[in-house]
Amino acid sequence: MSDPLSPLHQAVQGVFSPDGPLAKVDPHFSARQGQTEMAMAVADTLESGGALVVEAGTGVGKTFAYLVPALLSGERVVISTATKTLQDQLFARDLPALIAALKLPTKMALLKGRANYLCLYRLGLAREEGLFPDRYVVHLLSKVERWAKATDKGDLSELEGLDERSALIPMITSTKENCLGSECPQFKSCHVALARREAMAADVVVINHHLFFADLSMKESGMAELLPNTKVVIFDEAHQLNETGVNFLGEQLSSSQFIELARDLLALGAASAKGMGPWQALAAQLEGMGKTFRGLFAKNDRSQKLSWVGLAPQGLDEVLWQSTMSAMSALLQELQAAVELVEQTGPDWERYMERVQDMQARIVLFESTLEPGCVRFADVGGSVRLIQAPLDIANTLGPKTLSTALALNEATGPDARTISSPQSVEAWPDDASNPFDDAQIASKGSSASLSKPASSESPKAWIFTSATLGAEPSLSWFTQPCGLTHARVLQVKSPFNYAKQAVLLVPKHMVLPSDAKHSEQVSELSAKVIKILGGKTLVLTTTLRALKDIAQRLKDLLKEHPQIEVLVQGEGSKIELMQRFRGPADHEEGGFVLVASASFWEGFDVPGDALQAVIIDKLPFPPPNDPMVEARSKRLESEGKSAFNSYFLAEAGVSLKQGAGRLIRRESDKGVLVVCDTRLSTTGYGKRLMAALPPMARVSDEEALLEGLKRLTKSATKNAA
Repeated sequence: MSDPLSPLHQAVQGVFSPDGPLAKVDPHFSARQGQTEMAMAVADTLESGGALVVEAGTGVGKTFAYLVPALLSGERVVISTATKTLQDQLFARDLPALIAALKLPTKMALLKGRANYLCLYRLGLAREEGLFPDRYVVHLLSKVERWAKATDKGDLSELEGLDERSALIPMITSTKENCLGSECPQFKSCHVALARREAMAADVVVINHHLFFADLSMKESGMAELLPNTKVVIFDEAHQLNETGVNFLGEQLSSSQFIELARDLLALGAASAKGMGPWQALAAQLEGMGKTFRGLFAKNDRSQKLSWVGLAPQGLDEVLWQSTMSAMSALLQELQAAVELVEQTGPDWERYMERVQDMQARIVLFESTLEPGCVRFADVGGSVRLIQAPLDIANTLGPKTLSTALALNEATGPDARTISSPQSVEAWPDDASNPFDDAQIASKGSSASLSKPASSESPKAWIFTSATLGAEPSLSWFTQPCGLTHARVLQVKSPFNYAKQAVLLVPKHMVLPSDAKHSEQVSELSAKVIKILGGKTLVLTTTLRALKDIAQRLKDLLKEHPQIEVLVQGEGSKIELMQRFRGPADHEEGGFVLVASASFWEGFDVPGDALQAVIIDKLPFPPPNDPMVEARSKRLESEGKSAFNSYFLAEAGVSLKQGAGRLIRRESDKGVLVVCDTRLSTTGYGKRLMAALPPMARVSDEEALLEGLKRLTKSATKNAA
């Protein structure tokens, strides 16, 4: 006889039943075994504590699968998403719909990083200083000023027509360095402070991964007060967690920082310290130093990462490099001496001094020996950034997570796993609050007034979920770099019938990707597919060079088909391109083609007939000359492992799975996937990568694929009529 279900399990099961509350409010709801299975596993973790990693295939309904048990538990919940777009969707659509269906008195809050909120103090400074790059920015500022009088939240996403890349954004938002805190004359009306107060009083708080890690690295986002009183923490789109953490936990020093120091020094000197220091001379030296710094890399192409394993970045003279670093340090010391004379005159100068001291500390870091488990490189773009980052987040989060959260969950079933000997984390400062460390949480507590503080005796639950977390049952691609190798792992398959909904072709006679004719052949095959479908095609490339080449070739090949428009990544924002692709074409019976790379391999959701073909130019292996890839490979080889088998294949499998996942988004979708890389069907490792793809039907050659597409098009036309 099986054990009786707990009240939480019974409630969760009832919500997903055919006659439950979801079925009553949504006529399209249908009970899905995988969704219920995931929800029950989440409920297990909420009750017993520990970490649960769930890969939920497309169509499972993972959002409601974790939200239902979390809301029904009555505990405070923090949900972190990969992007601000997903964050807004969860807060504005999914949560309100579910809370209404379950009739719960749940209070929600949305918390973003400070760069997303209007700073009223800096808005006033922007108007006073009048340092605008062009008239358009002046016009935009007037628009922001009118909106500022009406907004309650101050969230810049409310303001239509404000591009996140606008030069106005840094002028009207605050940073950790320039925020005056409680000394600000606008503190009572501060939108950032208001958002944090609302988060502290809410039952469910929606954040994003960037904010979570920004707090770990800077301890200033408000999370340090929020997490200790939260029992349930959920990471959606968790596959981005490691890379996000690596980026935020690293250290940077850039040429643009010197330019910014110069600009702010002139503004501060003019506003509050005229005649009290050589501000113009120092600003000129800072700006000159920024240009000198950038000039060291003048011979390098932009968008290039230079490895750095010796005394200087790759290709730079070591003596010249060290003398430049010494000159930077000397200039900052001179600046610090001048600022010390006026530092006590106001909080603005105090914040400025902190920035100068922080830059000095970073110069010392980059002059010192590289720490084990880290990588150091120079990122050359519009400015030059020196970067030192950990190879993964395991030593930052994992060991303390597992030695506390998982150790609380003993013998809860065959899937429960614990650590026998907790590891220490020397990289974590003694005075830092590790949010995964329940022992610290219990001892530190919080003085804030909370709506529902978590019990100090109940274990904390950590849920990590995504549609793609690995290409093997253990999901080690995700769990190892995140330090979650002992977490409970669950894979829930997609409910879609891929064998009937999708067809896969690996062209037999296409040249290898290393051949100069490869992009030409990819373009020609893509054009044939596009002409039959009238557009409705996503072409994914692994490099920007291939993107530009294939995009131009397609434009040439489709000149005689003006009803088909070729959209290209970079020719508009991602949001604009997605909206155009999803929407109706401007031409009668026309459609769109999108040629894209990088971010479009994931997060691009086009259900329905607008997308019927996904074409991938080649297997998405990581670039071997990338400094991070090189460092991770060397670490594996030093451990006696094969970098190709343990790293390159795993990364390619996940990326391939993500790209293929763009095709089928609903039970009614139909389409074709073409992978233009014969290695997928002719090599031994290709079989491993093939296993990572959804179980689509296979066609043997190009002719069979094109004939099938013609039948699909005729069927769709007949149904539409």
